[in-house]
Amino acid sequence: MNVLITGAAGFLGSHLSDYLIARGCDVIGLDNYFSGSKDNIRHLLGNDHFEMIRHDIVQPIYIETDRIYHLACPASPIHYQYNAIKTIKTAVIGTLNVLGIAKRVNARILYASTSEVYGDPQVHPQPEEYVGHVNPIGLRSCYDEGKRVGESLMVNYQRQNRLDIRIARLFNTYGPRMALNDGRVVSSFIVQALQNRDIQVYGDGKQTRSFCYVSDFLEGVYRLMERTDYSNPVNLGNPREVRILDLARMIKEIARSSSRIVFHDRPPDDPVRRNPDISLARKKLDWEPKVSLEEGLEKTIDYFTKSMKS
Repeated sequence: MNVLITGAAGFLGSHLSDYLIARGCDVIGLDNYFSGSKDNIRHLLGNDHFEMIRHDIVQPIYIETDRIYHLACPASPIHYQYNAIKTIKTAVIGTLNVLGIAKRVNARILYASTSEVYGDPQVHPQPEEYVGHVNPIGLRSCYDEGKRVGESLMVNYQRQNRLDIRIARLFNTYGPRMALNDGRVVSSFIVQALQNRDIQVYGDGKQTRSFCYVSDFLEGVYRLMERTDYSNPVNLGNPREVRILDLARMIKEIARSSSRIVFHDRPPDDPVRRNPDISLARKKLDWEPKVSLEEGLEKTIDYFTKSMKS
């Protein structure tokens, strides 16, 4: 099977490339290296089942493929707010271009959406039918609203062109190959802890998130793509809800860090609670996360320790 992965040099895209090649797929990767890294896919560059193309998905491209995993888009606040217009273009024009490929070659396409489509939710935990509470003009809107438009494009291409689509709403996936300057909470806390710098907690730390290890993400999106014909959004995340302050303490302990935990003002539109209802994933995919937060953090901290030494 030929598979196209957009954002293939990113944290998730590189792991997905490994996962699919191990299952006998030929993978074509696209990335413009804005937030991805060649280091993530360097081990694949001599593999006969992998081809990497430097390309910005905002520009059209013509490729023959059987499956498309559309992951391309900056996913951390540092990256997506650095160039908000570019983020919106990637989410909207990039998705249109990828849908154009899928339509032309009749490929099945999976869209990597996000829990950010729920905004600062007023329903808890968040089921797929919840329509969200998003600020359309806030600092995060370039990403939040971009992903919401991406979902709308997917379902309207399905309705109008009978495209074979899948939509995964991802909740705070983490693991090895996250960038050191990623800016997301897990990577930021780990880097600060390993350098014995102050661990920066925004707000009082009582806000919650749910963290899904990368191997659980891989199994979830593969099952969504290949083991069901379900085309509406599906939450993929870990239902264990964790306070940000507890996460900081956990990382500090595992890293054996002497860091202090310090507090700063919480940024605008930062969600108070974020936790997936994964009943649908259990029912449709027979899927739920297997890797505990403690185990996943140990593996991720080990990766960051080695990366920061090299």
